[in-house]
Amino acid sequence: MKILNNPSKALWSDLTKRPTLKKTTLRETVETVFRDVERNGDAAVLKYASLFDELKGERLRVKSETISSAKEKLAPELIDAIKQAEANIKKFHKSQTVNSKPVETSPGVVCWQETRSIDRVGLYIPGGTAPLFSTLLMLGVPAKLAGCDKIVICTPASSESEISPAILYTAWYLGIDEIYMLGGMQAIAAMTYGTDQIPQVDKIFGPGNQFVTAAKQYALQQGVAIDMPAGPSEVLIIADDKANPGFVAADLLAQAEHGGDSQVVLLCQSDNFADEVKLQLNSQKENLTRENVIDKALENTLIIAFDSIRDQIAFSNAYAPEHLIINTENTSEILPLIQSAGSVFIGPYSPESVGDYASGTNHTLPTNGAARAYSGVNLQSFQKTISFQELTYEGIQNLGPSVMVMADAEGLDAHKNAVEIRLSDNGN
Repeated sequence: MKILNNPSKALWSDLTKRPTLKKTTLRETVETVFRDVERNGDAAVLKYASLFDELKGERLRVKSETISSAKEKLAPELIDAIKQAEANIKKFHKSQTVNSKPVETSPGVVCWQETRSIDRVGLYIPGGTAPLFSTLLMLGVPAKLAGCDKIVICTPASSESEISPAILYTAWYLGIDEIYMLGGMQAIAAMTYGTDQIPQVDKIFGPGNQFVTAAKQYALQQGVAIDMPAGPSEVLIIADDKANPGFVAADLLAQAEHGGDSQVVLLCQSDNFADEVKLQLNSQKENLTRENVIDKALENTLIIAFDSIRDQIAFSNAYAPEHLIINTENTSEILPLIQSAGSVFIGPYSPESVGDYASGTNHTLPTNGAARAYSGVNLQSFQKTISFQELTYEGIQNLGPSVMVMADAEGLDAHKNAVEIRLSDNGN
């Protein structure tokens, strides 16, 4: 845990860097797996699944009866919680529907846009020690709303070659029946190239560790779109001295338990408040089941005391956090100054946990500073927009001469001719 007081702006660039593996190690490992899967298909996929996830057997697709029977293994209160979360997520994402109206840019020239769903999407759902059925809700709901024709789920199985019943039930509840017991880089590679068992997709969604993130970025180079760089999770909290230190510590711990490579950052206004939060961190984590994971993440924790709220905001914008919690007074004055963040949680009673599960916003968000340029997953992430234009003869008369002049200036005679031949037609 690193604790600083009013660091100079010259240090901010280093302080906003996330802990990562060496890029050469990541790239070499990812390239090896991708080349193997491209050449050897399922044989390579199964080899890595056995090596990394201890998968037994050669069948990757989960049987439909296994999916439909998963409900029997879940407690009724969990089923109710999933349904409530799904309803909120659907309501929020349905509000993002865009209806573009035709606009006449010039007399006789009408332009408009229409959305179409992406045909084939792959949803990567992290598994392992924390099978994230919540991520399936966050990705599956907008994918279904968008009308994607083929939705493929890849998620790592346990050492007993089983998928979490909560993931299976969530898929069944959403109406998705194509689930594959496959995780890690090999899952991303399989969805990139397609194998005999795993279908190729047009776009890959979902968070993961640094290897999965690097694999998604490599898939992009192979011509498959991705949602965003979404790697190890992170939170930054802006708090003043009137915030509840227990609440702040609880939010830091909630993020830290995602994984040892997660990062949590606190920007406060005094050393006394920082000390109170540290005491709460040590006290609360003793009662948490993932204390070992949390301790690893806390090694990369930053606590920075700034005298000025404007310095807190400026540092936050430079860091561009995946999750930003603002636990201060007068938040209405702060919000307009926030320029870069994946998702923002406002006030003392808005823990990041609600966004992870059930408030309705999406929890698949840009990490590692990508929030400077990327948005979180939304309905439009599963759609593409097509532009249309239609000209009457009056339209080509009005616009054609300008197009001809511009084409002539660029030396593109065929472009000019395509207009000129229509103008000479006299509208017949």
